[in-house]
Amino acid sequence: MPEQKPRITQAHLGMLLWALFVGLSFPAVGLLSEGLPPLLLTSMRFAIAALVLTPLAWKQSEGRPGAMTLLLYALMGLCLAGFFGTMFWAAHRVSALSMATLFVSVPLLAYCLGRGLGVEQPAGRLLAVLALGACGALGLAWAENGGSFSGMQLGLGELGFFFGCVASALYPVLSKWGLAREILPAQAGLRTFWSLVCGAALIGLMGVLWEAPQALLRMNLLDLLLVVYLGVFSSAMTFFLQQRATSVLTPGAVTAYSYLVPFVSMLLLFFDQPARMGWHWAPGALLVMLAIVLLLQRDSASR
Repeated sequence: MPEQKPRITQAHLGMLLWALFVGLSFPAVGLLSEGLPPLLLTSMRFAIAALVLTPLAWKQSEGRPGAMTLLLYALMGLCLAGFFGTMFWAAHRVSALSMATLFVSVPLLAYCLGRGLGVEQPAGRLLAVLALGACGALGLAWAENGGSFSGMQLGLGELGFFFGCVASALYPVLSKWGLAREILPAQAGLRTFWSLVCGAALIGLMGVLWEAPQALLRMNLLDLLLVVYLGVFSSAMTFFLQQRATSVLTPGAVTAYSYLVPFVSMLLLFFDQPARMGWHWAPGALLVMLAIVLLLQRDSASR
């Protein structure tokens, strides 16, 4: 429909910005002091993000959410807790290459889960685009590992992180499912706020149980500023942009932009360490870019 064209364009532009914010978050995380509890830091990020979104959520509020809406928000928060919890659990058990490779499955998982819940239509072209993007992301992971897949293995840690990837893929699917059944509000800011509140509470509970909260006392001023930055840009903005895109795009199309994150990381690496530039980065980068272009063309043709 003609009135949908601006919203679809905004959704795609927003997800491009999403990939940039997520890609820039990794260097910021790397500046945090060592030994800080990651789950509790994530809970703090989500709490700051929810606080930033409070005025928007208040403005968009239509009253207290119903029981079904709160239950769905809790499930969405559980998805966030599941992904971040397994990611930090697996970080000491799984190689970075294995985690990067497994994360490539998220868009394909989102498509399959979306088909199961009826929020994705049969789309062979979208599947082909997702497969192309997955190959490109794998190519970038291969290049990051020095042109080798040595270190890639499958074990209990990898299995745990894969379930975290399933949880990550389920988040936009549940959002789309709730929107389609009018359980969730149409306002993206409101959905983002409540899912972050639930996520902050659940991840914080996991942090209290599994980590040492007193370790937060070792935070310095730079750590606090970095957590605020990550809360505003890497949490509030990214989840808002994802929720806004979910209103008009399918879960598979939304999560396909995760293929751009290693591309952004690659550009940052070249800027910081130009000596690492080489032709072995080209295949993965070109495939990722081609997949995003085809995704944009696909939605443009379907309007």
